[in-house]
Amino acid sequence: MSAAGYRLGLVFVTGSAVAWSTAGFFTRLIQLDSWTMLAWRGIFGAIAIALVIFALEGRKSWLAFRTMGLPGWMFAAVSALGMIFFITSLRHTTVAHGAVIYATVPFVAAGLSWLVLNEQPTRSAIIASLFALAGVALMMGFGVEGGLFGDVLAFGLTVCMAIMMVIARRYQNIPIMPAACLSALLSGLVCWPLGDPLVITSHELLILALFGVVNSAIGLALFTLGARHLPAIETALIGSLDAPLAPLWVWLAFNETPGASTIMGALIVFAAVCVHLIAGTLRRKTQLEPAVF
Repeated sequence: MSAAGYRLGLVFVTGSAVAWSTAGFFTRLIQLDSWTMLAWRGIFGAIAIALVIFALEGRKSWLAFRTMGLPGWMFAAVSALGMIFFITSLRHTTVAHGAVIYATVPFVAAGLSWLVLNEQPTRSAIIASLFALAGVALMMGFGVEGGLFGDVLAFGLTVCMAIMMVIARRYQNIPIMPAACLSALLSGLVCWPLGDPLVITSHELLILALFGVVNSAIGLALFTLGARHLPAIETALIGSLDAPLAPLWVWLAFNETPGASTIMGALIVFAAVCVHLIAGTLRRKTQLEPAVF
């Protein structure tokens, strides 16, 4: 892995975490059921990515989809399945339980990447992931009000995300944008009949379009681009920035002040990621320096 590719992966995965963290902001703006919001999110996200593909490829756009191959279809299907797990888990467990369970994704990703890719995580990545998990747990609390079935679904989302990271890492020749486009489209089509997507106002449609472009299109595209350049555990660790960033946007837009535990947990997550990135940078710099005899 080149240093330039590694840095590019960091930028892309961080960007995807920022994009995905806007979900709470958009759901505050729209008073619709989750199925309707996520149906339009997927549809608009797919349209936005398709337009980018057409602008880049022109008349050859359809060829990009035809060359996805089995890994590309697997990535899209697992991504859509993860979204279904996410939606249904919220109906059977608390957001706090779901967030804490999802914070275990670095360890699931590390295990899968070790089994499939023989990619061993660094000590700093493991330690940083432990601190990030502790930070998310502190933010969300340790309540026992969650349901077992919902917790199982949340863990299903965690496994799906880990599988996506390993697929993107293993098959680096997957056509990025077509895979992200198909993933968004599948999630939107699955959610469409479960909601009431045709009973919305023009104002809600505009916000839903922004939701799809920012949260789905940009988030999926950046994640898929970045995951191929980073070890799976590092992709998952940086993705955990979603948890502390989400309440930040809601606080800035709606003056919804986070509690002390949320602020403390967010600082732990940020510190864990930053310390790991600094340690990784110093380690790579040392490896690149010529030995002195």
